[in-house]
Amino acid sequence: MGACEFLSRAKTDGRIANAGFSFHGDRKSFTAIVDAYDWDFCQIQYNFLDQQNQAGTKGLKYAASKELGVIVMEPLRGGLLARQPPPEIKKLWDEAEEKRTPAEWSLRWIWNHPEVTVVLSGMNDESHIRENLRSSENGTPNSLSDSELNLIGRIEEKYRSLMKAGCTGCHYCMPCPNGVDIPTCFEAFNHFHMYEDEKWAKLFYISRVAIGENPGRSSQCEKCGECEEVCPQKLPIQQLLEDVTAEMEGRFFETKVWVFNKFFNFKRWQTLRKEKN
Repeated sequence: MGACEFLSRAKTDGRIANAGFSFHGDRKSFTAIVDAYDWDFCQIQYNFLDQQNQAGTKGLKYAASKELGVIVMEPLRGGLLARQPPPEIKKLWDEAEEKRTPAEWSLRWIWNHPEVTVVLSGMNDESHIRENLRSSENGTPNSLSDSELNLIGRIEEKYRSLMKAGCTGCHYCMPCPNGVDIPTCFEAFNHFHMYEDEKWAKLFYISRVAIGENPGRSSQCEKCGECEEVCPQKLPIQQLLEDVTAEMEGRFFETKVWVFNKFFNFKRWQTLRKEKN
């Protein structure tokens, strides 16, 4: 569609200094795009759980071999790798001689790759800024020991055994034509299995996807298959949504939804009344 010509003109007349692209597809497409233009940089999703997903490690190394600057997005996989880890994961982190937060471990793992140019990480307060600065200052290429890399490898395997849906939260499956909030359904489903916290997971599920005027519960799936056609991870989304329904929408589910709707409508009425007064 003339994108390459447009970029070349924009560089020539000074509108932009560097041309790059952001990527969420498969590795074959990534290589084709890298080879299609004289890019200055690319942006890929990369973390220790996504070594084989999308561009992956091979894509990272290929881009660097072409002298592209590589910007890493989602280094903490949507915040998953920065949260309080599940008990089984925490036990493994505690084995490390040098103690770091889960976020620092994840960021240091990325900075350990000499091919990485920039790491993007969301920060909500000053402690996050300090943590990110510390990770980037100490995270020189090849700075992690073999034992530390082995530990991260074991933690990756444990995460994969605990997570039932390998969703990265990229939202490429959205919007669902039947209104299913697929990423949020999978988030509740994974939390249920990783933390064995049924009460919290089900409350989260009801409050986020089961109430209100536009619910997005998993049982709304009508198996059209559109989501699976565009999922970069090639997840069996339809089957996974069936599993979510079986786990999260059991007995008395509709009664719980009715109670929650009544509660939230009451709280909304209270708020409006206070504002009016």
